Amino acid sequence: MRKQIVRVSILQSAKVMAVLYFVISIPIALLMMIPAVLSPAPGMGVGMLILMPVFYMVFGFLFSLFGAWIYNLVARRIGGFEFQTVEIGADQPRSA
Repeated sequence: MRKQIVRVSILQSAKVMAVLYFVISIPIALLMMIPAVLSPAPGMGVGMLILMPVFYMVFGFLFSLFGAWIYNLVARRIGGFEFQTVEIGADQPRSA
């Protein structure tokens, strides 16, 4: 069964992506903080590394907001993403 996504919720998509960017950026910032704290040489400030997840979240929100808006414009003219679905019964194993 083929389906097509013809519209996405702009604000909801942006909110979800903002949270994903925030969560993804936390381990990256922590890994970058290790050499910044241990290095005697002046470099990127620890404060900036703490703010990095917030910047990722804000810019992730804005770019996703813009991207969802553009997707809706494009999908209206040429169609949206297409994908296939199948019904999974109780007797059929699920594949990962």
